[in-house]
Amino acid sequence: MLTKVKSFGLIGIEGYLVDVEVDITRGLPAYDIVGLADTAIKESRHRVKGAIRNSGFQFPIDNVTINLAPADTKKEGSYYDVAIACGILACTEEVKREIVEGYAFLGELSLDGSLKKINGILPMMIAARKLNISKLIIPKENENEASYIEGIDVYAIKDLKELVGFLNGENEVEKIQLKSFEVLAENRVVENDFKLIKGQFAAKRALEIAAAGGHNIIMVGPPGSGKSMLAKSFSSILPDMTFEEALEVTKIHSIAGELDSKAGIIVDRPFRSPHHTATT
Repeated sequence: MLTKVKSFGLIGIEGYLVDVEVDITRGLPAYDIVGLADTAIKESRHRVKGAIRNSGFQFPIDNVTINLAPADTKKEGSYYDVAIACGILACTEEVKREIVEGYAFLGELSLDGSLKKINGILPMMIAARKLNISKLIIPKENENEASYIEGIDVYAIKDLKELVGFLNGENEVEKIQLKSFEVLAENRVVENDFKLIKGQFAAKRALEIAAAGGHNIIMVGPPGSGKSMLAKSFSSILPDMTFEEALEVTKIHSIAGELDSKAGIIVDRPFRSPHHTATT
């Protein structure tokens, strides 16, 4: 029996569609994953098998083949665990195939069946919206990050058992409610505010001119003279980020695993402080 399930991967900071094709046939027990999968994906065989069994479902004792299409694109990460598990459960008729094929699935599985947080949810959601995919399943821990994208119904799930019950109509899961970026930006607390700096009149005037004209600026002085303090506070006199700019910045933080899961989106212009010996 063949089932096709939608998931997403990452190329740089952009998401792209991955079709997870699950085929179960009679024969000697085997479990193969093809489609240029890296080690983390190949190890999902053990995570998916343990999650299915520990959630109270039967894992098939047959020949199981997983294909990640497009097969000529290298796949990385643990994003496909939930999609693979749902494809297997659809083949074994634990859930209806037509229902599973109406969703896209993202998430890593723990051996006990719980869905674990993954990085890069935001760019993959944006890619799903562009492809007119209307329903998306993600881990509960990624809920805040997914609450700023319109045009797609997102459901945050805690574990595989809850997911199967939801797909079978046995329990209800409310879709994630949209949050307002504008309200969040208005109520944010600025940690390094330019107006709180005392003295440094010449340096502050130079920074104001740089901010107004979009100029580069270099600060030279002995340690402790206030260069880093001024640089950290510089973003507080720049124009607020637009929602589109915030999404671009949040994409990078999300993929790098540096996004605050409680906030879900970056509202302040980022400040980076590389060491002077770092290469550019």
